[in-house]
Amino acid sequence: MKLQRKTRRTLALGAIAVSGALALTACGSDDTGNAGGGDSAATAKAGAIDCGDAKGQLQASGSSAQKNAIDAWLRQYTTACKGVQLNYNPTGSGAGVTAFLQGQTAFAGSDSALDAEEIAESKKTACADGGQAIDLPMVVGPIGVGYNVPGVDSLVLDAPTLAKIFDSKITNWNDKAIAALNPDAKLPDLKIQAFHRSDESGTTDNFTKYLSAAAPDDWKYEHGKSWEAKGGQSASGSSGVAQQVSQTSGAISYMELSYVKDGMKSVKIKTGAAQPVEATTENATKSISEAKVVGTGKDLALELNYTPSAEGAYPITLVTYEIVCDKGNKAESLPAVKSFLSYIASEDGQGLLADAGYAPVPAEIITKVRSTVSTLS
Repeated sequence: MKLQRKTRRTLALGAIAVSGALALTACGSDDTGNAGGGDSAATAKAGAIDCGDAKGQLQASGSSAQKNAIDAWLRQYTTACKGVQLNYNPTGSGAGVTAFLQGQTAFAGSDSALDAEEIAESKKTACADGGQAIDLPMVVGPIGVGYNVPGVDSLVLDAPTLAKIFDSKITNWNDKAIAALNPDAKLPDLKIQAFHRSDESGTTDNFTKYLSAAAPDDWKYEHGKSWEAKGGQSASGSSGVAQQVSQTSGAISYMELSYVKDGMKSVKIKTGAAQPVEATTENATKSISEAKVVGTGKDLALELNYTPSAEGAYPITLVTYEIVCDKGNKAESLPAVKSFLSYIASEDGQGLLADAGYAPVPAEIITKVRSTVSTLS
């Protein structure tokens, strides 16, 4: 654990050094032409945003899975709140949490809830006045299993088969286990190129939680942000694995669904339901509706069900949390933090998620998020 944490801290420091790579700032109405149907729609939505006393620069980093959601939100927010420059660097969940705990950012994005050790550390480092870091769920996204197999336009896999593929136990696309799930497909005699994340990732954590829960006999590794299985190839960030799959014949990887594009298709997952389930935001919502709040106090960490049997419930989902102090936030950044988080948790903010390839947080949970954001100090 100490070695892993040291590695994560090193990655975070390197990522912060290049945080200018994704500086999303207020640039006027020209930046909003593709958001919400044009400049007029963007201006109308932006007009409902309460900027309050928000001003200055706001540094944040973390989850790359939510990057497309952040982009959509910032097109609206920075149109309204021109005094705020928010820089979000999609370094990955592990590096983002570490940077936040080291006091380098105002908030972090993470696809995994904080563990007890991280919460304890936040009381000593990031949060003053007896505060602690809390998890605020803001984005729901299906984890698509993107593949690039010539001639195969529809592919069904189940958890045991996925576990064997990513554990290098199934290595060719015409393997009998894959053929049994796809009797009508013309599977090529082609080597499987399985890609996983090289950086610490909440997407990896959620994907391996699914494999552990749904295929315990075939996946013997501990779930976590770091990839533990042997073999395969790696790439950094959601965009990195997506690029590798899109340009590599025979490739497969896991990524937030909005990255499944550029020639890729998404695997349909065989569950306990009668029909295989497609990765869509609607199907992710059916699954996430079973989530339970397991955090204490103001912490709203969720427990997900990775083995749903309801028809149309997609089992591989993630929730991205914004990590922030419940109290003891830095006075100079607190107004902007509250303003931005209030907007993205609002009906308007959550309403942008579907067009960006995500699902909104269920109403009963996002209501608690809004209430909690209003009490940040």
